[in-house]
Amino acid sequence: MVLGWILLAAFLSHLPSVAAQIQLNIRIAGTSVITVNGTEGTLGQAQWSDDLADPGGWFHLDYCALSNETCELSDPSGGQVPRRYYRVVQVPDTNTVLIPAGTFLMGNTFSNLPTEQELDETPVHRLHVSAFYMDRYEVTKALWDDVYVWATNHGYRFDHPGDGKAAAHPVHSVSWHDAVKWCNARSEKAGLSPCYYADTNVTVVYRTGNTSTPPVIWSANGYRLPTEAEWEKAARGGAVGQRFPWNDTNVISHSRANYYSLFSPAYPYDVSPTRSYHPLYKTGNPPYTAPVGSFAANAYGLHDMAGNVAEWCWDPYEPDWYSQPGATKPDAKGPATSPVIRVVRGGSWNDRANYPRCADRFSENQSNAGTPIGFRCVRRP
Repeated sequence: MVLGWILLAAFLSHLPSVAAQIQLNIRIAGTSVITVNGTEGTLGQAQWSDDLADPGGWFHLDYCALSNETCELSDPSGGQVPRRYYRVVQVPDTNTVLIPAGTFLMGNTFSNLPTEQELDETPVHRLHVSAFYMDRYEVTKALWDDVYVWATNHGYRFDHPGDGKAAAHPVHSVSWHDAVKWCNARSEKAGLSPCYYADTNVTVVYRTGNTSTPPVIWSANGYRLPTEAEWEKAARGGAVGQRFPWNDTNVISHSRANYYSLFSPAYPYDVSPTRSYHPLYKTGNPPYTAPVGSFAANAYGLHDMAGNVAEWCWDPYEPDWYSQPGATKPDAKGPATSPVIRVVRGGSWNDRANYPRCADRFSENQSNAGTPIGFRCVRRP
């Protein structure tokens, strides 16, 4: 059985304008191997789609480090999908995925339970989000330390040094200010243009202090925090109307995520046979984080979008934001109001099952630095 189609030139000409496109030709060899021709030394992310009418419906397959101008990738569908399309997009490293541009339904489509009748999650609205790169994993303590040491030797000052259970666990106990400045440091260390600035003329890179809302150059190619809209689009992984970041069920258990499981009529979607903290990671003293990537990725290739540590987003928090006109504008970046309280997404090792839901919104003072909160970065393609 042919597993997919060769992507024809006519199709390529209608692809979204993404600078990361590198594909020249993709063909299917036999029933389970994709052969990709491209420039030697290029790192690509192979993605698949079964609906070319949905620009956001490109899903993670594998990474492709081109050697001798070709690489081979196996499709786990095993020939069961009669018609599938493939593309390869350039990515900076194998810890990064490209989230495709497209529209999605933002907000809570479940309202039959008291724990899901959160007014700040409605009304559900359709929103277009441009393509962006996102870290596959939450920022680890090892990555934080590497950038932190460089940063403090290059004029950066942080309020908190950051902490973590181990090198491969997510960093935690960093404030929103710390995360924003660290994103700038990561950018500069990598030779990229920083996104955040300390002055309205956007000439002084934000490296010190606690600027309440640092001006942003959104077109810069450096690292930054995701907007709330980017975060939810990425968490949903192209699925529509799902409660959690996976598309095969609307329940959660410790086999899926690191969270605090509680038997309660309020959380009938928490079906974990093990309760309380995750039994594999409740070791020593809190926090009970897991090494990043301990659980299966969603369809976009992202790990731990539910649980482990909650994640800072860029946006100021307003409970009625979804009712405001700006919430439906393409690439919405949150209300331009009080910046003291910021959006946090995804739930943590310490949170009950309602927090890891894709639609759940909660808030935190941007100066706070607690053990349940970390972050991950995004970049423009």
